[in-house]
Amino acid sequence: MTEFNLRLAALYACAADPGPLTPEQAHTAMQLHLDCTVDECRVRRRARSTLVEAGRCVLEARALPS
Repeated sequence: MTEFNLRLAALYACAADPGPLTPEQAHTAMQLHLDCTVDECRVRRRARSTLVEAGRCVLEARALPS
């Protein structure tokens, strides 16, 4: 498998941390894992974190860690 294919495959497995994502990759990951929660899905958690850091997603107070 090429590096691109390995990174793409990592976006499908909820239990695997996909590593650093670009904001575009994070957006795709959020769409792929629409039914997941950040508590149970490492891909969605990484994607949300990436989008927040890039200023493309603003969390409500209830979603911030206490």
